[in-house]
Amino acid sequence: MPPNLTPSNPYVRLFGVLLLLVLLFAVSGISGLRDHFSLAYLHRCFEEQKLTGLLIFILAFCLGNLVQIPGWIFLAAAVFALGRVWGGFATYLAASVSCVLTFFVVRAVGGAAFRSVGGKMGARIFARLDAHPVASVLALRLLFQTAPAINYALAVSGVKFRDYLAGTLAGLPLPIIVYCYFFDQLAMLLHLQN
Repeated sequence: MPPNLTPSNPYVRLFGVLLLLVLLFAVSGISGLRDHFSLAYLHRCFEEQKLTGLLIFILAFCLGNLVQIPGWIFLAAAVFALGRVWGGFATYLAASVSCVLTFFVVRAVGGAAFRSVGGKMGARIFARLDAHPVASVLALRLLFQTAPAINYALAVSGVKFRDYLAGTLAGLPLPIIVYCYFFDQLAMLLHLQN
């Protein structure tokens, strides 16, 4: 009997997520968009116009998260341009929006595909996730912040959006504060203060 290749097949959905990632990565590279995911470019956006820079920053963070650009790049640019407090606030706002957008885009393509492919070990992981969804997402945010791979995995895990959002909003502040302090100290050492 031939394999089930319908869009409801979890392997087809996971392949769709992988294809989405590859396409976004290729388009960002071919278009030159990936060149704008640098500390210098993001810093310049903030320096030229704070409000427009913030909107560009949020958009860049969202796109960067989708194409697997680490969030620390955005946080460092915000802290170097805006300082520890406002840079942290801008990063928290952008990271939250980015995580929500990534969740909806990846969930639309992948559904809850991980639920059907995990086997016994996956069943244990999902049982823990289902028992404590907010705490699980919060713990992942504390450890991995906005790591794109975590965002993708959570989106296809079947976790409810409200639990994902609550865990994300509660889990991001502490690591952002720690990184803000680190990058602020680094900026002072390198004389990069705004």
